[in-house]
Amino acid sequence: MMLRSSLTLMAIGALISHASSAQPTVLIGAENDWAPYSSSHDAGAPASGPVQGFAVDLVRAGFAAKGIKAEFLALPFARCMLYASTGRVVGCFNATITEDNKLRYLWHQPAMFEEELSIFARASSSADKLTLADLRGRSVGYTNGYTYPTEFMQDTAIKKHSATSDQYLLKMLLSGRVDYILLNRSPGYWRINGSPEFAGKAKRVGTISLDGFWIAFSKQHPDGARMAELFGQGMGELRQNGSYQRMLGEFRRRIGDH
Repeated sequence: MMLRSSLTLMAIGALISHASSAQPTVLIGAENDWAPYSSSHDAGAPASGPVQGFAVDLVRAGFAAKGIKAEFLALPFARCMLYASTGRVVGCFNATITEDNKLRYLWHQPAMFEEELSIFARASSSADKLTLADLRGRSVGYTNGYTYPTEFMQDTAIKKHSATSDQYLLKMLLSGRVDYILLNRSPGYWRINGSPEFAGKAKRVGTISLDGFWIAFSKQHPDGARMAELFGQGMGELRQNGSYQRMLGEFRRRIGDH
């Protein structure tokens, strides 16, 4: 009896030791349709789903620097942000900070990366070096559910038209339904140049802003604040030891943006 009890205690001790040494994990919502930063062919993919891109690599590396394994749930961006706001996931990327959302989520520092919000027109357009002010009185398409600068969204002089995805936004532009559309520069060129339907038919003609992108961490999830702090620390370490610069250089070479 004593031998069996000793063996039982040893087995329990081994299980506790294994559990305590297991790598902690965090479930993060990942935008599923924003290549080359974060994309997946399957919305709602499980944690092991095929979400991939530069932002995915950054999130994984930032958490890994603090000994945490990041697992991803691929979602349409609007649903991803909803899941973060209600605590169904610890956070969602890729989010910009706006007047509308800055108090709704927790934000880490530094940002993951910066990306230009560009103005695109049909290839036949003579427009060049446009700014936000040049859009007043014109029809402009944007993707519903994405985060845009407050100055754009609140400017009533701009005739805004929404599309459900960047792909439909480009279709809207090429069909002549709008004068211009807003796309982030790298994802815009990635989608245009990668499709025979769009290649050579749209071009960048101006800039709205250069924006930082973050994980929007949940205020409702019990791990939100702690994970926001740890991820910020991890990103800082990646920048300090040169890993971030190497990853960014490799990414830019891969997409042809030197």
